[in-house]
Amino acid sequence: MNTTRRIPLVQLAHARSGDKADWVDFGLFAWNEAGYRIIEREVTAATVKAHFAPWLDGHVDLWLLPNILAIKLVLHGALQGGGARNLRLDNLGKAMGAALLRMEIEVSADELAQAQQSPRMGSWPKA
Repeated sequence: MNTTRRIPLVQLAHARSGDKADWVDFGLFAWNEAGYRIIEREVTAATVKAHFAPWLDGHVDLWLLPNILAIKLVLHGALQGGGARNLRLDNLGKAMGAALLRMEIEVSADELAQAQQSPRMGSWPKA
């Protein structure tokens, strides 16, 4: 029996993020192809919008980039008018990259094992 569980994205990927005016731009990069197959299925515009619902007034654009094992996301209306206009202390896109990595996704035990046992792409040491 292959059971499923919820895990944070940080177990399968890393992120880069930034902001411009009232939107946040993310690059979500899987550590390997096995992890990318999972995030490609689980990370959608709808799931990201739901994850950021308390902060996000606008919509989410999403592009799959399988050739670099990545997903590009743009959150519109994510900064309450822009960095200089809102009262949140963590109003920059850099802080929101860490919040994206805390998003939980559903994986099977077999998928998770395969992603964790596959070598990581790039030169980063395994955490």
